[in-house]
Amino acid sequence: MLAHSPGRALKWAAAVMCLVAYVLLAWISFIHVHKGLPVTPWDPGLGVVFALMVFAGPRAGFVLFAGVVVAEVLVLQEVEWPIIVGVAAITSLSYTAVTALARQPLQIDSGLFRLRDVLMLLAIGFAGAVIDTVLLTLFLLSAGQLDFRDIVQVFSPLLIGDTIGIAVVTPLLLRFVFRQRSIALRDLFAIAPEGILYLAVIGAALWAINGSESLHGFRLFYLLFVPVVIAAVRHGLDGACFSLAITQFGLIGLMRLSGYDAAEFTEFQAQMLALTVTGLIVGVVVSERENSDRLARDAQARLMEKQAGAAHAARLNLVSGMASALAHEITQPMTAARALARSAQHIVRTPDGDLTRVEGHLTTLLAHIDHAGAIVRRMRDFMRRGRPHVSTIDTRRMLEDALMLAFAEASAKHVRLELDAPDRLPAIHGDYVQLEQVVLNLVHNAVEAITGARLSDGRVRVMARQEAAPPRVEIGVLDNGPGVEGELANRLFDPLATSKQDGLGLGLSISASIVEAHGGRVWLHNGDAGRTEFRFSLPLDQPQV
Repeated sequence: MLAHSPGRALKWAAAVMCLVAYVLLAWISFIHVHKGLPVTPWDPGLGVVFALMVFAGPRAGFVLFAGVVVAEVLVLQEVEWPIIVGVAAITSLSYTAVTALARQPLQIDSGLFRLRDVLMLLAIGFAGAVIDTVLLTLFLLSAGQLDFRDIVQVFSPLLIGDTIGIAVVTPLLLRFVFRQRSIALRDLFAIAPEGILYLAVIGAALWAINGSESLHGFRLFYLLFVPVVIAAVRHGLDGACFSLAITQFGLIGLMRLSGYDAAEFTEFQAQMLALTVTGLIVGVVVSERENSDRLARDAQARLMEKQAGAAHAARLNLVSGMASALAHEITQPMTAARALARSAQHIVRTPDGDLTRVEGHLTTLLAHIDHAGAIVRRMRDFMRRGRPHVSTIDTRRMLEDALMLAFAEASAKHVRLELDAPDRLPAIHGDYVQLEQVVLNLVHNAVEAITGARLSDGRVRVMARQEAAPPRVEIGVLDNGPGVEGELANRLFDPLATSKQDGLGLGLSISASIVEAHGGRVWLHNGDAGRTEFRFSLPLDQPQV
């Protein structure tokens, strides 16, 4: 029980605040009266409680019932109690019914993130207003409070007032109050000049409307569309809600101070209702597109993270296949270095030893150690790197480093590696290690294919050429292996496509992703046995990796 008390207290506090707001707004909006009944087409209090009902559920209809009773007692002191209770019951039941419909079968999202939710809110608000107005009119007719001649003067103001009260106030509260969104102070300062500009434009439009004759005032109402639509386009649904609230309250204040009668008031509110619907639709479409773009960016970022993880896993898988050959390759220079060190030590200990020979041993020893260190360093960098790092790449050096890493595996499996590339290949721009991985993947696949076919004279040749139209570098990996079967050739670059029993099927897929991220493409140039060739091209202009 104690665990639920804070949430229950907050709900009661929200209900009380909405009740107070309803009564206060009803008192402020009490302008025009017809036979003791309010006929001003503006009911912001209903918009407040309706927002609570959409957010918290139909049970908040009790707040609406209590608000109508209290407001009618305080404002309409001449109306009898049965009339007051009947009006409150009809109003609360009408909006409770449409709220229940919206929340359960229609599943409205109170955050109003989609066009569907905004249109549904407007539709159920209008439906509730129609039901409430029709039932109230019939009830007041049957109770003798009104006669048939009063229907024209009462029906339209009640319908438009309820609808626009919901359309203007409810979305504003659902977006900013019930969602408990926090707005940083620096953000308020950032938009303050623009907000002042909107106020000035709306004020100027209202001044033009009020300064004209009545007919021209209606015609000039379209001036209010400009700031509302601009705010909606720039800031989405939030901008539309704020600009519409400012416009509506400014319009109400203007009409009250200028002494417009109920009929003119209703005409202005009908136009304001059209502006409200337009502004909300434009705003939510903009917000929905921004949300879609943000979700697409987030999905792209997650995809890139997964691709980076998959690339790292592929590197580890590739390295695991090269580990034994690499250990053998490192052991050879280290064994030679140890033998040279022992020999140099022996010569130094010998009286009148040949120091020139010692110097030669040490020079050779350092060369072996540097060679082993280079292999280990390149392998470490290859395994460690995950995120792209764009730099200017010496194309031939990148190919030489890739072959150096692949040499251990190839020599252990008696496959000869060759490099056919001019010394002055143009530089390319991209991630050194990722492009090196593409070459390594292709060479590794070629070596594996040759080994699987048990060829005794296996050869893998890496070639590179500069092409002019369009300007690019084209790199190919050729082998004399068994070739690629036609069925597999059509899906080589799909994830998990592999002909190896223990293969992950990630190498070519990741290679294609890397090359495409660099603005190039990769393809099977020839799948015939004895002359299999994969190629990939890279543009010479700098890509956005």
